[in-house]
Parts: sequence; structure tokens; C-alpha cells
Amino acid sequence: MSSDPLLQPYKLKHLTLRNRIIVTSHEPAYPEDGMPKERYRAYTVERAKGGVALTMTAGSAAVSKDSPPVFNNLLAYKDEIVPYIRAMTDAVHEEGAAIMIQLTHLGRRTRWDKGDWLPVLAPSHQREAAHRAFPKKLEDWDIARIIADFADAAERMKAGGMDGVELEAYGHLIDQFTSPVTNELDGPYGGSSLDTRLRFCLDVFRAMRARVGDDFILGVRYTADECLPGGTGQAEGIEISRRLRDSGLIDYLNVIRGHIDTDPGLTDVIPIQGMANSPHLDFAGEIRAATNFPTFHAAKIPDVATARHAIASGKVDMVGMTRAHMTDPHIVRKIIEKREEDIRPCVGANYCLDRIYQGGMAFCIHNAATGREETMPHTIPKAETPRRIVIVGAGPAGLEAARVSAERGHSVVVHEAANNPGGQIRLTARSERRREMMSIIDWRMGQCEKHGVAFHFNSWADAETIAAERPDVVIIATGGLPHTEVLTSSNDLVVSSWDIISGDVKPGANVLVFDDAGDHAGLQAAEIIAKSGAKVEIMTPDRAFAPEVMAMNLVPYMRSLQALDATFTVTYRLQSAERRGNAIVARVGSDYGGVARERIVDQIVVNHGTIPLDDLYFDLRPASRNLGEISYDALIAGQPQTLTRNPEGAYQLFRIGDAVAARNTHAAIYDALRLAKDL
Repeated sequence: MSSDPLLQPYKLKHLTLRNRIIVTSHEPAYPEDGMPKERYRAYTVERAKGGVALTMTAGSAAVSKDSPPVFNNLLAYKDEIVPYIRAMTDAVHEEGAAIMIQLTHLGRRTRWDKGDWLPVLAPSHQREAAHRAFPKKLEDWDIARIIADFADAAERMKAGGMDGVELEAYGHLIDQFTSPVTNELDGPYGGSSLDTRLRFCLDVFRAMRARVGDDFILGVRYTADECLPGGTGQAEGIEISRRLRDSGLIDYLNVIRGHIDTDPGLTDVIPIQGMANSPHLDFAGEIRAATNFPTFHAAKIPDVATARHAIASGKVDMVGMTRAHMTDPHIVRKIIEKREEDIRPCVGANYCLDRIYQGGMAFCIHNAATGREETMPHTIPKAETPRRIVIVGAGPAGLEAARVSAERGHSVVVHEAANNPGGQIRLTARSERRREMMSIIDWRMGQCEKHGVAFHFNSWADAETIAAERPDVVIIATGGLPHTEVLTSSNDLVVSSWDIISGDVKPGANVLVFDDAGDHAGLQAAEIIAKSGAKVEIMTPDRAFAPEVMAMNLVPYMRSLQALDATFTVTYRLQSAERRGNAIVARVGSDYGGVARERIVDQIVVNHGTIPLDDLYFDLRPASRNLGEISYDALIAGQPQTLTRNPEGAYQLFRIGDAVAARNTHAAIYDALRLAKDL
């Protein structure tokens, strides 16, 4: 038996969990037709293979037709889901893990123009800011129907082999009943009394318990402090916790703190990089102490040391490391094998959740196998024949190609023109709030060194340098350089966002940031400028600024830039510039037409992506066997690259990441993984 607190088993009612680490419920948006088919099952099973004690699926599965999914949730109100659930639960159980599912009715946290176009429901007519729908105030027949829907859904989940069901309360319909802010009903489910506001939650649990019996786990994820004026406060939250315990209907509490009706509120509940780790852990410990009842918790607990402290100190009984398991599904196995240094770190970039809230699937910013388990490996297999791989560029794409190639057993050499690895991530990490991003590079460097990759820094490789390496494969991962040639005249008067972020150019006093890429670099440069005391205007031709940054990542920028009195201007395009004495006249138009404006500034900063740094690639093409061509069919199918266009060629040649076109970190790493895994 291990003495590690994290590896101790835990008895939850009749269920013995093999350790203290769980993956809490979350919706990766992988369902097809509302069902957990192959992609969803493969993703879930991988975490069970990795050793987690309990994995919870769905965040959350909808129990009613008038709770339509806004980010491709599972549809627990359909009988046809049962065999898909059974296939998933059987596979998870075979790996030794327990599995539960989270059920919900979203209430007002959805839209009426989704699903079957039914009215959104809530205990008041107040809309939720995040989803904007004005709800119908619930009638008695709505309440009775939804309670029955919860019971039906729980029965389906038990029939599908689930070990239990967790109800999602916070921000969803159950919490909308419980919170004084959102419950404006009269009668048995409304009013000022906690007894009446909590009644809906307890009636749902009674209906489910009557249907599933005692040999089935029921739990609730709820807020014990909304941190919202007029909402459920800490004292009332502790009383709610005690009442849930004393109901005899519930087997554990899964505690959070905060509210999720706005982007800032959601970001405080589920913090991202630059925000404090485990901000609500002590609060969860207070609930555990006040109730002496099984307590679970998850909120930015990304590292093993913090998780171990959470269990060893008795703050919680089970600790959730959910985003951490999206980054590395094998955390527990590596703890058991005493390989904690090999755990791929979650960097809090929140690419996973932000994609969901924009209608995409959840992908980890630096593990491209997550969500692609059917085609991409988490554990790299050895190649049959070792080869000589030469990589140019030590940014995220080059380092991922080097790591995967080395784990395949190849001899790998990396040439990098700079004196340090990192590429654009090194720039990103200059912002204190985003310094966690360097872990993407540091982890890969550690893995490369472990597998014998040879690095040559300050090496501006040319065709002769590459030929001297006698490579079998050459991978160009040289990235790109800022593209600032976007004006009709006087492009020499502008500087790039990189110039500001790197410190090569000092901020002016009155600055126009023209952000035509909409990614982090534009806002990062604007924040540096604003913090210098300068006046800054951020202008974009788009109808919304920074669309590539996405909702939760936007929150810290807005808090900072608004406090610094930055100006945001949408739907205007910078067209040209002209020097006028010590000032610059920026001429501004609009894609909508009929607009001519001027700005008098002393600095123009342009953020317009990158142009590939591809000279070496084109120099090497003539001597390559494939002339640089990639078979997209083979790439998509996960098959090796076998094209031969020049039989006399000395090597295969590929380019990846921003050396092809300006994209993002995830795209660069995915390029590298799906190419190098078959070399």
C-alpha cells in the first residue's frame, strides 16, 4: 500500500473508489446527435486507463426538451441514449474506474432558438446575461413535468450502467430556484423562505431516489456562496449544505463558489492562467468541516502537490483535476510509477472551455490527442526503423516534432536561430499573467532531453547545414515574422505588436493599436502600452474585438484595460498613415463604406498575424524526395507520408506550424503530432 494520500481508496456508500482523484463533470462537446458515440467514449475511457478513480461525464446532460443544449450537450431525455451509455460505462469499468454522469435542466441558461424552439424557463422573467434569452416564468405543470423528467433521466442512466448521477445546480434551474436573486415565484416553490426555495431541489432528489433505489450514488454540484449581491451568501450556503446532508437523499456534496451568469463570474468560478490556483479550496474545506459529509471540489487544481495537500489536510474527500486530465489523462498512472516529472502540465490557457462556449469541441492547447483518441496517441509507439530527423525551429511545433520523433526512437537534431527555445510562446510569456505558457516549452524540452534530442542554438541553418546532417527527414518549423504591410501608404510608420511585447520598441504617449488578427498579441501589446501610462485606442475592422481570444480569456484583459481607460473601437479599418511634424496622422475608413476619419497619434501598432519564414524550406525543396508535398489524405487518415515526386531526392521535407501559415499554438502542435507519429 502506498502512503501517498492521493492513492488511498475511498468508500462512498457502497462504492469503493481506488484513489482520491476524480475528473469532475464537464461537456467536451463531442456528442453526435446528442449521443456519446465513439469519440466521446474514447475520450472518457482514456482517463480511466490513466488511473483516475472516478470520471464524471457531461456538463451537463439535458433532462428535458425545453433545456436545449447550447454547447452540444448529451440528451438524457432520449431513450436511445441508454445503449451508448452502456457501451461507455462498460469500457470504463473494465479499466477499473467508476463513472457517473451529471444531469441538469438549464433553465434560463440556454436559448429559445435551439433544439425544438421551446420557451426558456426560469422562476422569474429575468434573463441571464450570458445567454440573453428572456424566460417564461414557470407554471406548476412545468415544475411537475421537469421533476418527472429528472427521475426518468436518472433511471435511464442507471439502466446504462452508471454508478451514479450528479445534479448540476449552480447557475442552472435548481440554483435559479434556490437563489433569492432569480426566484420570483409565489407559493410552495417561491418566496423569501429557504424552505420553499430549496424545495424544488429536494423534490427532484426524492423523485430520483424513488426511481433508482438506494444502491445508486446521488450527488449535487452547487454553489454555497454566489458572491453576488442579494444572492445566496456563505452563511445561507452552509445552511443549504447541512439541509442537503440531512435530507438523507444525497451521498456527497460537490462544492463551488461564485456565479456563472456573466463571463467574469464564470471565469472567477473556473479560473484561468494568471489567476490564483485553487482559490476556493479553503472554502470547500469549510463546508466539509461544517457538514462532516463527503465533499468533492474542483477549481483550478492543476498540479499534484496542491491535490495532495487538499486530501492530506482533510479539506475534501475527493479532489477534481479536470482540466489537468484534459492535458494529461495519465496523471494517476505517472504518480503510481513515480514519474510525476513526466506529467504534462495544464497551463490554464482555457482553450478547452473557451472553444466550447463558442460552439466548438474542447481541445487542449498543447495536447492534440485529447478529443482525438481514435486517431492520435497519448503514448507514442516506437518506430520499426530508426531514422535521422533534422528539425529547424524550437518553437512549439518544432519541439513537439522533436519530442514525438525521439519517443519513436529516431535520432533527432534541432537547429534554432535564437539562443533559447520557445518561439512566439517566449513572447507570450513576457506577460506576467501568461507566464504559465512557458510550461508548454519547458515540458517539451525536458522530454526531448530525456530522449536524447541534440539541440544547436544560435544556429541559423542553411541548406548546407542541413545537408551536412545527412537527414532522412527534414521538418521546417521556423514560424513566421510579423506582417505589418497592411496600409495603402507609409507602412514604415508602424511597429508590430511583437515590437511592443518584446520591449524592442517603447510605447508612445498616444497610441493607436490596429488589431486585424484578433488574437492575444494585440491585447497584450495594448495592455503593455496602457500600463506605461499612455493613452491607447484599440481598433478593429471586425464587429467584435479580439474574437480569437474568446470569452473567458478576454475577462482579465478587460478588467485591466478598462481600469486603465483604454478605448475600444469596432468596425473601423486603418487605411493609411502620414507623418505630420512629430505626430502621425492615421486615416481611418470602414468596410461598411462612407466613412473617413483621422486620428492624430504618436505611434501606430499593427497586429496582423505573421508571414511564414520559409526561405529555407524553398531552398531545400529541390533536393527532397517529396518536393515538400504532404498528402492531406494520409495526414487526415493518420497514415505515413509516402509520396515520392523526386526519386533522386536525399530526404523527405515537411513544414509545419506558422512556417506554413499564421494559426495558433494548438494548430502548430497538432501539425507536429500527426506528422511525426508516423515517421
